[in-house]
Amino acid sequence: MPKNKSHKGTLKRIRITATGKVRHLSANRGHFRQRKSAKRLRQLRRDRFMRGPDAKRYEKLLFRRLRGRFQPRSAIRRSPSPEQRRQMRAEQAASE
Repeated sequence: MPKNKSHKGTLKRIRITATGKVRHLSANRGHFRQRKSAKRLRQLRRDRFMRGPDAKRYEKLLFRRLRGRFQPRSAIRRSPSPEQRRQMRAEQAASE
């Protein structure tokens, strides 16, 4: 079976933070700037974080687990560090 490929157009438009949040640029900042107030342009400059339902849609395009703005960190399963692995193995050996 072939490998799943992530959607390249999506990857060019978003950034995924270390905690799994999806960062993207605001819409409406490309042109016609003279008719927008300075306050609005300043607010459009900030990066935005994607909400949960939108992040879920992008999961299907990217074939990976993502986290929305209000989802807890526990929504993403992380691989244990080598130190945690050693601890887990020691606990299993002790229980056996």
